[in-house]
Amino acid sequence: IPHMDVQEKASAIVRVPGSTSNIGPGFDCMGIALNVHNEVQVARLDPTGSQLESPEHPMVRETAERFFETAKADPFPFSWSISGEVPISRGLGSSVTLRQGILQGLNSLLGNPVDREGLFILATALEGHPDNASAGVYGGFTCTNAAGKCVRFVVDPKLKFLLLIPERELLTEASRQCLPETLAHREAVQSVGNACMITAAFASQDYELLRGSLDDWLHQLYRQAGNPGLVEVITAGTSAGALGGFLSGSGSTMACVSTAEGVPLQRIAEAMRKAYSFIGDARLVITEADNLGATTLEA
Repeated sequence: IPHMDVQEKASAIVRVPGSTSNIGPGFDCMGIALNVHNEVQVARLDPTGSQLESPEHPMVRETAERFFETAKADPFPFSWSISGEVPISRGLGSSVTLRQGILQGLNSLLGNPVDREGLFILATALEGHPDNASAGVYGGFTCTNAAGKCVRFVVDPKLKFLLLIPERELLTEASRQCLPETLAHREAVQSVGNACMITAAFASQDYELLRGSLDDWLHQLYRQAGNPGLVEVITAGTSAGALGGFLSGSGSTMACVSTAEGVPLQRIAEAMRKAYSFIGDARLVITEADNLGATTLEA
């Protein structure tokens, strides 16, 4: 594993973007980093000192153990904290912000023995799928395959993401249980065609190609029952001028995309809010992509 920096540190702060994944038919393959972030602070503790470790957290413990094993480094005690804008269990990559923050923070404390690709591989293994991990690590629009290869494209800030974030949480593992074991051939082909068109849209930055290409038959159809209002919100946003919409990750967040500005953009937002108001409480965030990915700040 190549060494990037031999200087070890006492503490580090890592800023990790939240992300939206699947993007309709890009199930477990596509992710987009968003301009909403969490910051994770990691600090080395003196084993003989009186500092208090942070409360035990299964995800942090597993992440740290895997990192020290990969870096071939002796484990050491550390404290950690997380803060920011990415809500938990809403389909916006909150688990990646914590895992990548711990990985990159510990890496920084040891002088960066693991390169960025190595951190991505670790984050993917811990997450179980690469879509949010790739976006959180690299930023921009990312598409990955089963072999772990990742391709990234810069997203023009003119493309806006309208995120309707319900108050209720939705656990990814629970949502996956509703997915079928097999798919009809026709539905699979339609989804693959749309996924190709989405990739072309982001590769060329011709976002008009997204219009009509976000329909999916791989997972969204089966997750509608657990995400009430999904069809209504997407239909309302699209009718108001959005290029289209999709379920963010496994939910509960629902997203529409648009290159509109000003009043037309607000019109889309209001249509989405109104469509969901019959279901429950939610807030709406308008943002753009983050093209930087996880960044280590000065502690």
